[in-house]
Amino acid sequence: MKDGFLKAGAVSPKVTVAGIKANADRIIGLVLQACEKRIKLLVFPEMCLTGYTIGDLVFSSDMLFSSLSEVERICTSTRDCETLFIIGLPLRFSAKIYNTACVIHHGRVLAFIPKTFIPSYGEFYEGRWFTPAFSGVKDIPFAGYSVPFGTDIIIKSRSMPSFALAVEICEDLWAAGSPSLRHCAAGASVIANLSASDELIGKDEYRRNLVRMQSAKLICSYIYANAGEGESTTDMVFAGHSLIAENGSVLEEQFLAGENIMESELDLSYIESERARHTTYSVQENESYRYIYTDFTVEETFLTRKYPRFPFVPSSADDIAKRSKRVIMLQALGLKKRLEHTRAEGAVIGLSGGLDSTLALLVTVKAFDMLGRDRKDILAITMPCFGTTKRTKNNAQLLASSLGVSFEDIDIRKSVLSHFHDISQDEKKYDVTYENAQARERTQVLMDKANMRGSLVIGTGDLSELALGWATYNGDHMSMYAVNASVPKTLVRYLVRWFADEDFSSCGAVLEDILATPVSPELLPAKGDGTISQVTEDLVGPYELHDFFLYYFARASFSRAKIRRLAFRTFEGVYDRRTIDKWLDNFFRRFFSQQFKRSCLPDGPKVGSLSLSPRSDWRMPSDASNSLWMGNS
Repeated sequence: MKDGFLKAGAVSPKVTVAGIKANADRIIGLVLQACEKRIKLLVFPEMCLTGYTIGDLVFSSDMLFSSLSEVERICTSTRDCETLFIIGLPLRFSAKIYNTACVIHHGRVLAFIPKTFIPSYGEFYEGRWFTPAFSGVKDIPFAGYSVPFGTDIIIKSRSMPSFALAVEICEDLWAAGSPSLRHCAAGASVIANLSASDELIGKDEYRRNLVRMQSAKLICSYIYANAGEGESTTDMVFAGHSLIAENGSVLEEQFLAGENIMESELDLSYIESERARHTTYSVQENESYRYIYTDFTVEETFLTRKYPRFPFVPSSADDIAKRSKRVIMLQALGLKKRLEHTRAEGAVIGLSGGLDSTLALLVTVKAFDMLGRDRKDILAITMPCFGTTKRTKNNAQLLASSLGVSFEDIDIRKSVLSHFHDISQDEKKYDVTYENAQARERTQVLMDKANMRGSLVIGTGDLSELALGWATYNGDHMSMYAVNASVPKTLVRYLVRWFADEDFSSCGAVLEDILATPVSPELLPAKGDGTISQVTEDLVGPYELHDFFLYYFARASFSRAKIRRLAFRTFEGVYDRRTIDKWLDNFFRRFFSQQFKRSCLPDGPKVGSLSLSPRSDWRMPSDASNSLWMGNS
């Protein structure tokens, strides 16, 4: 439960139709098994105590009486169990029968929750047997105490305030006005769905999308436990297709898994932060609801769920290609609009032969092609100085030539040396002034060339560099339109790769070499053999780590301790813990100290889930303290 995690599970036991005692025995065994696994919340399928397919046997007084008797036995057998669990059964109340979920914890029934929407179409005949849920919450006697009975019930925990559980049953999710809509508006963060959804061709995909999107729309955790083997196959087949989803992502899924408990960890602190971020998401306790409190023993949650090593990059090759195409299109559309609005005669871009400037040029060409403009109106300028290598300079020239854009080679060494003389800077002193003077001279050249041609200077810096402040203030930090401003470094490589494979394959050879070139600002003299001496990731740390830190800090609002914990798990075997701690401290030191650069960013399109522009996702005072995030490992 540390860091807001709650281990939850779903299971589809093999039922015996109308065999209540046998079903209760299985339920008890699975709950005890879940307890051993430290699962705090376990969801069973709809009507699992009797079997969903009992038909008219549901009217039997023996069936109804035995169901409640077995619930008592289940409570007694699990009273020492830490797991809160939910089972399904038929329940008679005021001469009507309800398809009901029963919530049990520490040997007591906390609530009976009836199904709202009763299907009576196609292969379903529930209207023959069950009454839809009534409005409000009533108390009914059970085992010597009163139990709330109604749909508007939320189970909360004193020891874990972010836990708020509500229940809906099968068809309730499929209906237009799902009860979970009002449950989440009343504060529920976890929705459990007890289901008996039969299997048809294509229904699994529809069901998966339904659960996933409900969790996204409601910004909640959603546990869907479906009926499986043992149900009657007279007219239907059940395959136990169960899912655990969270805020639009499927964490776990099982199909024909028998009695294996599917488990994952719900990240309830993440749900809290996402809801806080979305100002249109209103959560307010509702006086018509009954809030029932229980408690969990607070303990460490062993994590089984995985967090992506590259959170800005899709996991599959197909998804990467689709994402790359879409991101590039958005970048190009943003630039296209700016070119049209300003009536710019062209574009000017500093082309270093590195990844970022390559991507910016490719996007610029894409925008000009959309406009039907001559690529010669794009001027790519390489500006060699003290650290420029033959490899990057040649690649810049080859790329410009293969794309058919205008190209100039402007050596800035004399200008920078003259500037060093003017300000009394020792040209042998390789300090920040030595480096930044080159970056600012390049920006001056670009700006003046743009003025001469009535053009826009296209920015090349990416999101990761902005996060770390790895840009020279009023140097490469500045442009007239920054097309890469919300593209993280770990994604840049895939976008350039997409161009090499798809759109501009004629440039494939030079793009391959650019992709193989170490990331460097090339501001310090090259090594004796002419190779790059200044590798960025040696100085600021691996970009894959920094993008991981950035996503979970700025996008997900995780605590430093939680980011550290997830990084240890995600990068195990890649970086040791001391290395991760080193670069995590460096990330927070630079992120806070360099905010002033982000406070005055040039315009640039937001194309992903995070931007650091003060006009978009990130507003922070430049003098904010980083003390809460430093040295607390």
